[in-house]
Amino acid sequence: MNIENIKTLGDLKKSGYQSKSIKDELRDNLIQKIKNKETTFEGVHGYENTVIPELERAILSRHNINLLGLRGQAKTRLARLMLNLLDEYIPFVEGSEINDDPFHPISRYATELIKEKGDNTPIAWLHRSERFAEKLATPDVTVADIIGDVDPIKAANLKLSYADDRVIHYGMIPRANRSIFVINELPDLQARIQVALFNILQEGDIQIRGFKLRLPLDIQFVFTANPEDYTNRGSIVTPLKDRIGSQILTHYPVNIETAKQITEQEAKLEESQKETVVVPDLARDLLEQIVFEARKSDYIDAKSGVSARLSITALENLLSTAERRALLAGDETTTVRLSDFMGVIPSITGKVELVYEGEQEGAAVVAYNLIGEAVKSLFVQYFPKIEKLKKQEEETPYDDIISWFFNQKDGFELGDSLRDKEYKSLLDGVSPLNDLLGKYQPKLNPIDSYFMKEFVLWGLSEFNQLSKHRFSDGMQFKDPYGSFISGI
Repeated sequence: MNIENIKTLGDLKKSGYQSKSIKDELRDNLIQKIKNKETTFEGVHGYENTVIPELERAILSRHNINLLGLRGQAKTRLARLMLNLLDEYIPFVEGSEINDDPFHPISRYATELIKEKGDNTPIAWLHRSERFAEKLATPDVTVADIIGDVDPIKAANLKLSYADDRVIHYGMIPRANRSIFVINELPDLQARIQVALFNILQEGDIQIRGFKLRLPLDIQFVFTANPEDYTNRGSIVTPLKDRIGSQILTHYPVNIETAKQITEQEAKLEESQKETVVVPDLARDLLEQIVFEARKSDYIDAKSGVSARLSITALENLLSTAERRALLAGDETTTVRLSDFMGVIPSITGKVELVYEGEQEGAAVVAYNLIGEAVKSLFVQYFPKIEKLKKQEEETPYDDIISWFFNQKDGFELGDSLRDKEYKSLLDGVSPLNDLLGKYQPKLNPIDSYFMKEFVLWGLSEFNQLSKHRFSDGMQFKDPYGSFISGI
């Protein structure tokens, strides 16, 4: 359909255009995408077998939707991606404040204009990108904001009495007629404001200052809510929940591979950073494992959740830490080191809600310990498990490394700001590390080998085979008993 040639109601009738409700529009376009085996929600990972099928069923059922889940679970993104299921353009009566359908006008302005001009009524076209309205629910939201109110200035200018419905100023919801309307954090909306939504959801009525208006608004509502809100900040009133067709539970990624996909897609990295800094695969896995550890930590409030934004900002900080180190050292390129993970601590501390015990420990200490827990969890995937109890004479693959450290009375220090050449030289000096990697990681990319060596030292310290001490500009590793014996 060539919309440039359709400028009046008469042209629209001749074109054979058939109007449909937004819910039918979403349903029909979704059916077509499913038939064509197209991806319906592009860029959303980990929901292929859970959330997306439920969302598609809700759309096919023409339901208003509530997306219920913890922060950072792509609830708002899913709502915005529903735009792709709308027709590219729809016609509306030109000049209408509420996007009146030319075939089914509901406002006084549109009905009177069509009555006056008939087939000559001017038509305009609305792109799908303009058919999305979003409101963050805050305690200061009023009925006037979302439904509408009497406008005294309009009444004065038009010399109308307050009894005339032309003095009404429509709020956000009527102006979103024939659009997707999203209310984020619904429980934060005051109960009396939620009550104002009852009739809109069920009967399509709106009430403004005593005016009896029958406006059958055509809106696809999508609400988002955090289950924590139900007890901490507010609640969704029961009759409103009853009027929402489908409530869909979102969740965090269930495995590291999915989490890595999301982080890689969302992280805002400069091309110069990507060219300067090499990130080993193990470093990416470790970054995601930190988030998984945070979600099960006793020091962090699980009800509050740990957002996917943590790993996204952590990756950005990790590359920036390595980039800054390379700039200061004068290295043109560098590889991420495990010590660079100290730079992601600010990304962690601001994104986790600590319980009382966590507050006692301190946010930075909790973040630092999460890095250690992540190393411990991944260590057994690359190297033999370290048993808590072993026979005194029993040999382990790590004996040579521990013996090497036993002979280093002053410990082994890795500075954060070492140049790449010095850093590699120090790690190469721990000869038993080369033997361990050669035996258990023979196919390891040489570029990643130094990160893996540092990873082994951290892993041994997490299993209490070495001691690890953080000083102002680096990390010191020692035999845990060497200093005690030498002091006797």
